[in-house]
Amino acid sequence: MKEDTFLDEDVLVHKAVNALMKSLGPVETKRFLSLNSNRKRNESVKRHKQWQSNLNRENFLKEIFSF
Repeated sequence: MKEDTFLDEDVLVHKAVNALMKSLGPVETKRFLSLNSNRKRNESVKRHKQWQSNLNRENFLKEIFSF
């Protein structure tokens, strides 16, 4: 493969997953692939909790439900 050519994304994912499965097995492959999504979710939950802690409930509800 030339340096300036890229694999189609589907082919790339297929080859990468196959390499992980061969090297790590199914359980560790699943664990590896979920690492980043778990971190993103935790960061999202942390941001949401921080937003809620600064929230004035009455003002928020008034803003949402007032016409």
